[in-house]
Amino acid sequence: MKSENYILLVVNPIAGDSDKSSIITAVEYEVSQRDYKLKIYETTGDNDKEAIDSLIGEYNPSRILVAGGDGTISLVAECILATEICLGILPAGSANGIAVNFDLPEILSKQIDIALSDCTMKLDVLFINGKLCLHIADLGLNAELIKNYENSGVRGKWGYFLQSIPTLFNSESPFHFTVETDGGTLEETGILLAIANASKFGTGATINPSGKMNDGKFEILIFKNLDFIEIFKTISDQPNMSSDFVHVISTNKAQISSRKKIPFQIDGEFLGEVDTVSATIQKETLLMAVPEMFCKLHTPNH
Repeated sequence: MKSENYILLVVNPIAGDSDKSSIITAVEYEVSQRDYKLKIYETTGDNDKEAIDSLIGEYNPSRILVAGGDGTISLVAECILATEICLGILPAGSANGIAVNFDLPEILSKQIDIALSDCTMKLDVLFINGKLCLHIADLGLNAELIKNYENSGVRGKWGYFLQSIPTLFNSESPFHFTVETDGGTLEETGILLAIANASKFGTGATINPSGKMNDGKFEILIFKNLDFIEIFKTISDQPNMSSDFVHVISTNKAQISSRKKIPFQIDGEFLGEVDTVSATIQKETLLMAVPEMFCKLHTPNH
């Protein structure tokens, strides 16, 4: 095991269809200014987790920076759960929903400053059907939209928008959900059931304004109908959504079922159709570098 103070930079070279050389150069400079040593790993899509685990064992990095999208961040997070290795995010994917929830700045130099800063927090991690979820999973309309978006070939928010209209017309919603928690069993009909530790979808829509990522709980949100006025409210950071539009349950574990198999996604990745979902949360198990304002919002005084 190397004894020097290493930082590992994990780069997904194909994320977001953009060249990552400027990110690598900027990180190399900032790391050298701080007297760290840098090891760079580029993902290949083949045995990446094993390769990252091996590098962690060899270099013992104090921190891992990720230049990629949600999929790459989740991959690295799995390697460092329940350790003292800190994760820093440099959003560079076509889907950056995890980064959206931290309100990371657009400017690369500021992102690197945050990723290397002393402002760190231990965050809760959701497991849904045994799979890691860092911000939001859902059943129903949004998962259907992601499936259609993945099949369309048009990227970015414009791609989502183009797919939203045919998805709305072709959807088999509403769906019938049964939710079992320690608080009892609920049956509800809706167009979408979200399981959220974070507050925002990757598009920036705030669907879970009360969500905190270090309180040992997650929220289940059942959206009952397609109310465009209520949907428009989600553009705000603190939307006051009607209980006629959304039913919210806060819990630390849940079993969810539907009468028929429906589209399912975790952190923006479409995972097929399911009729049962189990969700649990592990409290404060991922150490992450975050903006100072995020720390302030998640401390008990706020």
